[in-house]
Amino acid sequence: MNPLVDPTEQERADPALRPRKFDGFVGQARIIDNLRVYVRAAMDRREPLDHVLLSGPPGLGKTSLAYILAEELGVQCRTASGPTIERGGDLAAILTSLGDREVLFIDEIHRLNRAIEEVLYPALEDFSIDITLGQGPGAQSVKVPLQRFTLIGATTRSGMLTAPLRGRFGIHCTFDFYTPEELATILRRSAQLLGVPTTPDAIIELSRRSRGTPRIANRLLRRARDFAQVDGDGTIDARIARNALDRLEVDGMGLDKLDRRILHTIAVKFSGGPVGLDTIAAAIGESSDTIEDTHEPYLLQQGFLMRTPRGRVVTPRGAEHLGVKLPADAKQGGLF
Repeated sequence: MNPLVDPTEQERADPALRPRKFDGFVGQARIIDNLRVYVRAAMDRREPLDHVLLSGPPGLGKTSLAYILAEELGVQCRTASGPTIERGGDLAAILTSLGDREVLFIDEIHRLNRAIEEVLYPALEDFSIDITLGQGPGAQSVKVPLQRFTLIGATTRSGMLTAPLRGRFGIHCTFDFYTPEELATILRRSAQLLGVPTTPDAIIELSRRSRGTPRIANRLLRRARDFAQVDGDGTIDARIARNALDRLEVDGMGLDKLDRRILHTIAVKFSGGPVGLDTIAAAIGESSDTIEDTHEPYLLQQGFLMRTPRGRVVTPRGAEHLGVKLPADAKQGGLF
């Protein structure tokens, strides 16, 4: 685990609480150690860093790491989002504006249109793009050279990437959930940036209920700061932290109201499962993408939920956490 470092003035002014250097990034130690080597080697050779794919659940620091890589390389970071690049001309305009060895960060890269991917392939391999001039029989294809650049793609669904696109990334980094100790370090740093005093017990309480995700930890810290300001003397202590978390309906394992609704719906309405994702989404009035991307990863990691070929199933551990009893036939169906 990286040590807590004093934030710079630039970081103090950053509302996103993002670190700007490797030394300020907490967690994902193996990824950071490897990236230090890759960055150093690329800079020594005066070459662009190989293309990087960052995958993992939302809120684990993929965007922060993309900006850190650009900062460590000493270049600009241009940003785009997969769903917003609708035409080949949009992508061509972005690529032709990049300087030598600059970073292009595409969030939600799994949502790129397949036609856009075709434009991207030669850019990633040969640093050139093919542009068609004119229409009909007289149309001509012109190869336009590009500056050498690094593409950093972030995805919450690496399985949705096509094999040709995935194969063009030379560096693959898969993020893991954070430990409570790592989250405590992040929370102490964030509290320092926000200028809010905290007690050790409060930090432990917040980190324990942040479901292994820095973005959630920082969000809970901001809300606890509000309660400390209004209901206390401005210090986030254990009482304030517990009160804030209880009022936000975050339980002792970090599950929020929607997490519990998902588990309760499967356990009670569908007798423990198995049940399809779209059926769950319709039953609770939430999109299947939100359930699959935001809520399922943590429920799976904690052993509250299982994916089977027939659908989602609540585990005995999940039912115990809810305080409900699974039907006898759910346990006898060969699922547990």
